Amino acid sequence: MNYKIIRLTDKPEMKEQAAEWFHEKWGIPLDAYRESMEECLSGHNPVPQWYLAIDTDSRDTERILGGLGVIENDFHNRKDLAPNVCAVYTEEAARGNGIAGALLHYVCDDMREKGIMPLYLLTDHTSFYERYGWEFLCMVRGDGEPEPSRMYIHK
Repeated sequence: MNYKIIRLTDKPEMKEQAAEWFHEKWGIPLDAYRESMEECLSGHNPVPQWYLAIDTDSRDTERILGGLGVIENDFHNRKDLAPNVCAVYTEEAARGNGIAGALLHYVCDDMREKGIMPLYLLTDHTSFYERYGWEFLCMVRGDGEPEPSRMYIHK
């Protein structure tokens, strides 16, 4: 499987496609993604940012295989743990090809170049993010969640 990783700021024409893709995966309102992506494209602040893994074998359109974002807070009560990598997702058919790992490395490098470190990530997964240099930090309660989730840090 061939793909390339891009910043939304490098391909702003993909904003609507990206917003719809993330909305479909996570169920967060479409307008929330549009608003965050508009802010990203304005270039006023280094956060938020959005990243996509694009299928380079697709001839018809630029098909999104995976993606993630960087936002101030990923819906949790620890506002001091910011910014957050969010919405990490790889299409099921594309899993096992290193896309999520490549996205995670890319975002860490890109944000470091912007002077933004450390990054935080809230998840229910165990043992996935560690292989990409993330360290478990603490348990954090997500907004409206009955049980806490795992907060990771990447320095």
